[in-house]
Amino acid sequence: MGITASNKTLDRLSIDCGGSVKVTLALTAAPDIITNPTDIVLVLDRSGSMAGEPIAEMKAGAKQFIDIISESTGGAADGSIGSGSRMAVVSFAGTATADTALTDSVDALKSAVDDIVAGGNTNHAAAFTTALGLFDPVSSNAKVIVMFTDGKTTAGGNPAPIAQQAKSEGVIIYCIGLVGTDGIDVATLNLWASDPDSTHVAVTPNPSDIAELFEELAANITKAGATDIRILEKLNDDFRISSMQQPSRGTAEMLDQSTIEWRMDSLGKDEPESALLEFVVRHIGDTSGSREVNAYVDYSDNEGNIVSFPSPAVDVRCPVVVTPEPCPDPVEVEVGGCADFVLVDAGEIELGSRGCVIEADVTIKNVCPGRRVALAAVLTELDADGGEHQRGLKTMLIPAHDFENCRDMLVRCIRFVMPEELSLADGRCRGRSFRLRCFADLVDTDFVCCADGN
Repeated sequence: MGITASNKTLDRLSIDCGGSVKVTLALTAAPDIITNPTDIVLVLDRSGSMAGEPIAEMKAGAKQFIDIISESTGGAADGSIGSGSRMAVVSFAGTATADTALTDSVDALKSAVDDIVAGGNTNHAAAFTTALGLFDPVSSNAKVIVMFTDGKTTAGGNPAPIAQQAKSEGVIIYCIGLVGTDGIDVATLNLWASDPDSTHVAVTPNPSDIAELFEELAANITKAGATDIRILEKLNDDFRISSMQQPSRGTAEMLDQSTIEWRMDSLGKDEPESALLEFVVRHIGDTSGSREVNAYVDYSDNEGNIVSFPSPAVDVRCPVVVTPEPCPDPVEVEVGGCADFVLVDAGEIELGSRGCVIEADVTIKNVCPGRRVALAAVLTELDADGGEHQRGLKTMLIPAHDFENCRDMLVRCIRFVMPEELSLADGRCRGRSFRLRCFADLVDTDFVCCADGN
């Protein structure tokens, strides 16, 4: 069966700027189809939209699929599906037909495929129900449904509960979709198929690609687990790895702050097996929005399994940064080569007395878009008896932001100059105690006062 599932998940959907999220990489593999006999039902769409090139390419792909399964199970020499595996063909339009029972005869399977004729509606519920009815409930064989379709459901009931029931009973479902005249619904195929979607759903707009998709799927189903596995995880520039647990199988190593290499000698050689790797990443950027955590994940093994991982994103919420008091403009100074003295005119500045500068940041919570804010900061100094003495008042208008949702706004660098002459301390260089109070009100509002009692 080769690699049967691969996934990448995050433990949360959103984080604050500088926050962390746990990432889980998961991989599942199953043994060779020779040692793990499998019953496979090919479910093929013969609705009217399949007429012409689509049905011809589907037949070629389905027959190539049958040949690969026959060769992989050792039955090609006598025209059979070998090693205890079997296949069946179900075709469907407005209704579904079991064109063969589960059989090991390659000729019977190919003949059933050749006899398919396009015409009618699309009844996926009947197709799934008919396919499920072909499996032997007492058989120990693995069970697989390969659904091929080119359109949306236009007849019959809802197929989703039937597909879900099949998966709950251990049936693995693959879906191959052709973007036909009826329009394929990829989200629906993802719902029907086994997880993860990336390894169980394939869609193409070109009929000429159908045979290749069948071929790749057959190759993955028949492979013998995986050996000498190497997974290289590379984070996007907005994230850094802060911690990593050793995986449930194999070993993992941090190559740098944004790269992990995970190696396994084998997975799923003798029985179905899964492996997990968990690590925590920290956001280091300064902008809000949806951010994909990984730049890429590279996979390789000795068997050549084709494996892809999802690229999940986390919503990063950063405060809006406002700097109402910018730093003074600098004076440029140039020093020539070998010079040990330079005279600089630093301009003019008001002389200040000795003392200290108090610089404060404050975050205004949940400011909605299009709303200006009036902010006041009041500073007092405490004397030895705890009495408060006014030392400063700053008021400022904070401009509105244009983000979609309400955001925190960080107001930076509110400065108070405290000359030594204002100090209540006894003597120079003694400690001083202050209190800072901040007040904020909305300037803009939708409120309109009722006029004349109306």
